[in-house]
Amino acid sequence: MEEKEKLLLTADDVAEILQIKKSHAYSIIRELNKELTSRGKLVIRGRINRKFLEQKLSI
Repeated sequence: MEEKEKLLLTADDVAEILQIKKSHAYSIIRELNKELTSRGKLVIRGRINRKFLEQKLSI
């Protein structure tokens, strides 16, 4: 079975992608989730949408 990319990333995933500490990854997720909330989007605490993160980081 083919492995799919995760749609929502955890702090562990963000820390690994950006090569930062997990605590800093949590703060990045909180900041980005605030932005999504202000746009009227539904967010899940401690998770961030992969496409939104990649867009913000220009990946």
